[in-house]
Amino acid sequence: MFDITPIIEAILGLLAAIITAIIVPYIKSRTTAEQQAQIDDWVKIGVTAAEQVFTGAGRGDEKKAYVIDFLKKHGYILDDERIDALIESAVFEMKNGILE
Repeated sequence: MFDITPIIEAILGLLAAIITAIIVPYIKSRTTAEQQAQIDDWVKIGVTAAEQVFTGAGRGDEKKAYVIDFLKKHGYILDDERIDALIESAVFEMKNGILE
């Protein structure tokens, strides 16, 4: 009788290598892009809401704190530099009428 166990093990090893090398990184890259899009959307929502809640000039710190708290409540915790860039970008888009 011919034992095909080594052949099956080799095929399974090859499939595992393909999944690890190609499919997993592809899924991770797609998730990261989707997460980035979600973060951008939540920042824009937070900035727009902060502009409605805090009217008047000179309230930038309150607005920023509101957006950061808004993001934390939705499970997004980012470093200060990145959050500043995202907020500034959303504010620029809002003030120039290009906020989606």
